[in-house]
Amino acid sequence: MNFIEGKLLLLFLFISVISTGQEKWTLENCISYALEHNLTLLDYQYLEDSGKENYNQAIRDMLPRVNGFGDYNIRYGRSTDPNTNDIIDTEFFSNGYSLNASIDLFRGFQKVHTIKARKLLFKASQETSQQQRFLLALRIMTAYHDIQFYEGLLAISKEQLTISEDNFKLANKQIEIGLKAKADLYEAESVLYTDQLNVTQNENLLQAAKLTLIQEMNLENAHTLQINPIVPNTLADNKLSTDSIYGLAKDFVPLLKAQRYRTEAVKKQLSVARGELYPSLSFATGYGTGYYETTRDTLGVTIPFKNQIQDNASRYVGFSLNVPIFNAWSTRSAIKQQKIALKREENNLEIQEQEIFKAIQQLVQENKALNVELIQSEKQIMAQEQAFGVAQKKYEKGLFTIMELNLAKSMYGTSQNKNLQVKLLLQINRNTLAFYQGLPVFNINSTN
Repeated sequence: MNFIEGKLLLLFLFISVISTGQEKWTLENCISYALEHNLTLLDYQYLEDSGKENYNQAIRDMLPRVNGFGDYNIRYGRSTDPNTNDIIDTEFFSNGYSLNASIDLFRGFQKVHTIKARKLLFKASQETSQQQRFLLALRIMTAYHDIQFYEGLLAISKEQLTISEDNFKLANKQIEIGLKAKADLYEAESVLYTDQLNVTQNENLLQAAKLTLIQEMNLENAHTLQINPIVPNTLADNKLSTDSIYGLAKDFVPLLKAQRYRTEAVKKQLSVARGELYPSLSFATGYGTGYYETTRDTLGVTIPFKNQIQDNASRYVGFSLNVPIFNAWSTRSAIKQQKIALKREENNLEIQEQEIFKAIQQLVQENKALNVELIQSEKQIMAQEQAFGVAQKKYEKGLFTIMELNLAKSMYGTSQNKNLQVKLLLQINRNTLAFYQGLPVFNINSTN
């Protein structure tokens, strides 16, 4: 590779790096990346996996329990012969083997209710994870709109700065030809510096908003990012009803679904506690054998291992019935505790339903207010733009002072800022209401 080729390669790599660094992010891309890399969501996924394993183990608890046993013992000094129970004073060894199995036949339906309770808790953990995904998506959406807001604010402040620069030049020329006093130049220069400061402040606010989004996404090795503007939706909001949206939200919002599952799980756990009042019946079987060095035939020769294993074999089959009579009232106390826990979960469900209803009620009211403000702010922009245009012409003809011109310019900029803020707040409001209605606002897979 010659020198020129090397230069071209370096230039190509540099352009590639710049292009990669300037990649624009859509809202969907930001949400997808955050869902994949957020560490808090990963913790909720671990809780979900734990709930699934608890549920699976509750099912496996229905299976028999089988255990094997084996030992090898060497005895010294005076000891009891495990085969004849005679006292001997010689060193000998023995080993034994056994295989036992048991299964619960009836335990007050505790295991069945435990399976149902853990299944409900597993579903609750799934819905809790889903709720955290939606909350993260809402935070990403808000941060994304903040960036768009500050980008618009920066564009408006730059437009204001351009106007101030032109007015400063105009005032300078008019002073040179004697049409204006030098005080006008000082006033124009003051406004120019103020607008320069506004541009700098808005640039800083924009970078802070980008940093917030980067942190929410857990985007590593990034100091800034570019976003694609969101096209405002055209959803008709005039007929929004708190009751209708809440009716949809009750069946959709994962937070409420998770609480309902937890409430049902506590009901099953109450049934488990009541199961302790019933008798329990279990079945057990086993096989055992052993080898003893002290077991000898009539000639005093130790019987071979194979023969002893066969001769010493024992088997058993049995049923065990346990009837609870009195256990210091602990079972009754456990039942009362579960009843209290159930009332708490039911109360928590009512609290969460109430909070969701209040949130929707506020969003609907905010939506109506923002729609009215949007119409008024658009009218205000048109009026202030015309007023500023008239003030600019009058100033050029010497009919307006520089302070009157700056006042018209400031009011025009304020109306632009207000309109931009209302538009983005309305967009967030509409997306949030759409979320409560179960509409596909975010590309998040359902847990169902």
